[in-house]
Amino acid sequence: MTPIPNHEHASSLWQVWQTVVAICPDTIALHDPHATPPVHLTYRDTVQQMTQFGAGLRQLGVQAGDKVSLIADNSPRWLIADQGILALGAANATRSSQAERQELLYILEHSESVALVVENLSTLQKLQPEVQQLPIRVVVLLSDEDTPAGMYNFRQVLDLGSGCDLGQPQISPETVATLIYTSGTSGNPKGVVLTHGNLLYQVCAARTVLQLNIGDRVLSILPTWHSYERSFEYFIFSLGCTQIYTNLRSIKKDLKQHAPHYMVAVPRLWESIYDGIQKQFREQPAGKQKLVSFLLRNSESFIRARRIWRGLDLQNLSPTFGQRLRAALTMAGRWLFHRLGDLLVYGKVRQALGGQIRYVVSGGGSIAEHLEDFYELADIPILGGYGLTETAPITHVRRPHRNIRNGDGQPLPKTETRVVDPETHQELPTGKQGLVCIRGPQVMQGYYRNPEATAKAIDAQGWFNTGDLGYVTPWQDLVIVGRAKDTIVLSNGENIEPQTIEDACLRSAYIDQIVLVGQDQRQLGALIHPNFTALEADGLVSPQASPEVRAQELATSAMRSLFREELSREVKNRPGYSVNDRIGGFAFLLEPLSIADGTMTQTFKIRRNAVLEKYAALIATIYQEP
Repeated sequence: MTPIPNHEHASSLWQVWQTVVAICPDTIALHDPHATPPVHLTYRDTVQQMTQFGAGLRQLGVQAGDKVSLIADNSPRWLIADQGILALGAANATRSSQAERQELLYILEHSESVALVVENLSTLQKLQPEVQQLPIRVVVLLSDEDTPAGMYNFRQVLDLGSGCDLGQPQISPETVATLIYTSGTSGNPKGVVLTHGNLLYQVCAARTVLQLNIGDRVLSILPTWHSYERSFEYFIFSLGCTQIYTNLRSIKKDLKQHAPHYMVAVPRLWESIYDGIQKQFREQPAGKQKLVSFLLRNSESFIRARRIWRGLDLQNLSPTFGQRLRAALTMAGRWLFHRLGDLLVYGKVRQALGGQIRYVVSGGGSIAEHLEDFYELADIPILGGYGLTETAPITHVRRPHRNIRNGDGQPLPKTETRVVDPETHQELPTGKQGLVCIRGPQVMQGYYRNPEATAKAIDAQGWFNTGDLGYVTPWQDLVIVGRAKDTIVLSNGENIEPQTIEDACLRSAYIDQIVLVGQDQRQLGALIHPNFTALEADGLVSPQASPEVRAQELATSAMRSLFREELSREVKNRPGYSVNDRIGGFAFLLEPLSIADGTMTQTFKIRRNAVLEKYAALIATIYQEP
């Protein structure tokens, strides 16, 4: 039997690779079916190319302690470059090649990079001519394009490093591994300093949540430079798994074709998959739609009763004997139709995701309650978690044995959680909502060249201020309720956390995206991008209409009444409903929020400040006196 790689005594990520390649050299590490030609690299091939890339950089003058900007997107070559840089004892400053030009130039300058590894010639040209004025000594393209004089492409660097060594750099857990620049909502991004120790902690701590096997298939779609995807990748590679690269265009096909065992993503992706499944349901004959709706309602009742029976209902973590008995009776009464639903519907959903999913992991934001319900009744276990770039990133994650939906999980080993009053910073009792602070081995060293911001984020005792509001249950489950800076304060002084209300509204089949507004107003308002596919399917709007026709159809009193009813129903049905949660006016967005227009981050989180700025005039119309 092949032994499970052990990395408890590793002092660098490079030692992790050395251990794994010795155990499973011929296992496929990297598979990119969308490359031309498709890429299949074993662990032996992968480590060899990492070694050559790092040694090639060393031949070009890059040394331990240097900073190298890595401006590129998901591909096997990104990982090879990343680990080649780190194997030298150098650190990389990472960002997507799709990021704004000025942001990339700022990172190049601020990180004090002496070398630039860039996606391709097109990306490099985007940085001209300013990049020529920076102290960049080495420029490498990750493509195979012909390069201008003095520059190198990927293959040329591998050739330079062939037969050379890495120079045996002294790398310890305290050695800086990477600067990950946060996307931010305003101003320049901050460079989060993470060490080899920060990242190694994630590799080892994640084993307390999941035990993967050599050769297990993992589908990768999130930005590989982001801390969430990056630490998860380091974890799966530490166990000898196979990573398969996909993208938004190909994910449905790749799920079926490659049948992954695991996948990590953000709530927006799980919502997109859910919307696709709902679209298929709506295309069925009326009689079958009624049957599916009945089975879904039955199964929702079944799983909610099961949560109470198991003591995993967030609203009732200590059910009485009577409550558990009623839950058991509900389960018994719903079980047969739940099984029928599995045979007729849910099994097909699992097959659409490849049929081999063991767990999927969701992070980077809260996942809406209706998504939690749907994936649970379809027997697709979602392990939600919590963390930030500044914590490398995972601090809490739901365990398979304690998978409390709508919660954010229990702390990883050696991770401390403290909830304090946002104003006084006095520690609050268990169950009381406040500002969440974290202390543990995953907390960053600070923000690069920004001691003021570092001092604001990490106090003298090592507690990191997450900026998130939440509470901790008596069983150490963390529950995040929103961002402190996202809090909407109404004119009556009521504080509203928008995220949970927005998640509730997304249960409506007709709402694709929603952003609550209302700072200093008498009541909440909303910006809504409708789900035009669902509206078309129900004959409520014209198919594939022009923007002008769309605007006219959305402006009718019947359409506005429909959306007002949808908002009212979903908001009132959410747990903890308050009269202040009611949404008054709203306005429609004809175009969705997106990464391209700057209203979403690379991990599909809404940039509220950007939305408020872009749509300020539209928001003003919501509050105009009639």
